[in-house]
Amino acid sequence: MKIKQLLISLIITSFVFNQSVFGAFGNKDAAKELGNDIPKEEFPESKDVEPKIEESSAEGSMLITGSVEEVNDVNLDDCLRLALGNNPKIQAAMQDVFAANARLRQTWANYFPQFSWQTGYTRIRQLQLSDVFKENLVYNYYLLGQISASQMLYDFGVTQNQATINKLDKKGYEIALTATVNDVVCEVKKAYYNLQYALEAKKVAEEMVDRYESFYNQAKAFYTAGTSPKVDVTIAEVNLSNSKLMLIQAEHGISIAMAKLSNTMGLPYASKYNVSDNLKYNPCEITLNEAVDIARTSRPEFKLADVRVEEARQNVKLSKKAYFPKLTVEGQYQIGGAHPASNYGYNFGGYLTFPTVNGALIKNQIKEAKALHYKEQATATGTKNDIYYEIQQAFYSMQEKKSSIPVAFLGLKQSKENYELSYGRYKVGVGNPVELKEAQVQYQDAMLQYYNSLYQFNSARAELEKFIGKNLVEGEVQLDLGNKKKKKSRSKKK
Repeated sequence: MKIKQLLISLIITSFVFNQSVFGAFGNKDAAKELGNDIPKEEFPESKDVEPKIEESSAEGSMLITGSVEEVNDVNLDDCLRLALGNNPKIQAAMQDVFAANARLRQTWANYFPQFSWQTGYTRIRQLQLSDVFKENLVYNYYLLGQISASQMLYDFGVTQNQATINKLDKKGYEIALTATVNDVVCEVKKAYYNLQYALEAKKVAEEMVDRYESFYNQAKAFYTAGTSPKVDVTIAEVNLSNSKLMLIQAEHGISIAMAKLSNTMGLPYASKYNVSDNLKYNPCEITLNEAVDIARTSRPEFKLADVRVEEARQNVKLSKKAYFPKLTVEGQYQIGGAHPASNYGYNFGGYLTFPTVNGALIKNQIKEAKALHYKEQATATGTKNDIYYEIQQAFYSMQEKKSSIPVAFLGLKQSKENYELSYGRYKVGVGNPVELKEAQVQYQDAMLQYYNSLYQFNSARAELEKFIGKNLVEGEVQLDLGNKKKKKSRSKKK
């Protein structure tokens, strides 16, 4: 029964639908309006559904309220300066250096004299009977004070060897601090370039809104004049709405990129700020061999590998000194006795103290230290190989991004010409909206591709600077194509 009622309802619905459609085609006036009359209740215009921005939500002053200072317009140098003073990774690495320096001073403290003071009271009842009194003696013993002083004179190089290890450990943390700074600088640069790209993407979106609005106004004028159907106006309005949506997305992309940059600087709660320069091409003329040479002297991880090998070698030397004695002088002065100050005494002397020797233990400790030394040598070789590979990868990636910039610019130029031709054809009534939209989309994609090429190149350059451990200043490295020798000249950074 239910199936029968469902079939009847479907037949009635189909009949009503067919009557409305075929009736429209049978009537000339209705056919004329078919596809042109759009109910605004179901399909409102884009301006009617745009979000309303209240005055209270408008952006206020564009200032950074960080822990260093407040700035209005920032450039890359400002961001780097703020990051060096606020990024918590750098602060943590600096504390590691301070801690390593304190450990080194603790080792040198073995050469300083040691003082101690002791006082106490003891009540003693002897276990054995006294031969004189034929009973257990019970008496009090007072120690009003005991002052002790000792000085280590020589330990056959053990302290010196420990201090050398701690020096190398401190140097390793200093190099690690430099590596952390390099990482932070690279992150800030990439985040800054990303923010510049987001700003350029917003400009592209704003330009597209203006162009689609011109397209919409032109289509509306043609429709009013009766030379084009209402569907052209609808297509133009849909394109305009989509472009406004892309503009909203671009604006939020700026907020996300700015939040990322603020976080890399160590100022996550900073207010919004302005970027004073635009995304541009920063030339970098350097060869692969030059990059490798710079890394050998500037890359922190390259130096750190050698420091770890030397530290392991010093540990081998230290493990071999487990048999060595220690020469010490010591003196004491005591006051006390049966009454708090009834007697006094003193002693002083020198001691040559030999450690407790476990031959099997020390032998295997030496073997362990040697094995760790060989391990650090192999690790250092692998680290240097990885550094060379990273430099190669970053260098060739930068060259690829550099080569794509002129191609992207040519595509931008061609797509712009194509758009201007398509728009000119549409204005004179020769073109169609589909052709114009395709040209506009191609032009928009070409602009974004060009700015993305600049962003990718600058990011690749930042990666290369990180892997070689040095900031590349324009004009610092130049090539003489005649004799292939490097010429270094100072140039002021613009």
